[in-house]
Amino acid sequence: MVIVVGNPANTNCLTACKSAPSIPKENFSCLTRLDHNRAKAQIALKLGVTSDDVKNVIIWGNHSSTQYPDVSHAKVKLHGKEVGVYDALKDDSWLKGEFITTVQQRGAAVIKARKLSSAMSAAKAICDHVRDIWFGTPEGEFVSMGIISDGNPYGIPDDLLYSFPVTIKNKTWKVVEGLTINDFSREKMDLTAKELAEEKETAFEFLSSA
Repeated sequence: MVIVVGNPANTNCLTACKSAPSIPKENFSCLTRLDHNRAKAQIALKLGVTSDDVKNVIIWGNHSSTQYPDVSHAKVKLHGKEVGVYDALKDDSWLKGEFITTVQQRGAAVIKARKLSSAMSAAKAICDHVRDIWFGTPEGEFVSMGIISDGNPYGIPDDLLYSFPVTIKNKTWKVVEGLTINDFSREKMDLTAKELAEEKETAFEFLSSA
């Protein structure tokens, strides 16, 4: 398994994948678990629960400010029962506005506040990422991971390293299928895919001239 953390993580991971064709593409992944954990934390803070009470948030796309933190399919445990995050919060404008930008820009906000990067949070996210690859995801839960987009069911172009919701079993990831994608999500997902395609083009132009 090859896990890429250094930014631009998605495009660096794709470059590594292309540079090592003897290693299966499926063995490469990049870290979007830090964003995933941040999205869970923001929901938990808003609802006054712990991050462990929130599951199935999704980070779509690039580990950048175009990433799309999506809670359309997320659940939260409230008063002993699981409910949808949208139903629990009843604040669509926050979920479609401030929540998204907070998660997108959280890394920059931490650096601005601390004058240092969020190294411990990243280390925790790497541990979460590796643990789930090794031991699998719990039944009924999925996590976010930057993986090769080939053959995905969500209309994202092939040959990008894109963050999807995945389940993991026997050290093999599988993209979660059948999630409904509304127009708001579609636009956000396509925007981050476009950025990744542009990054890929720039990186490969550079590599071919090197």
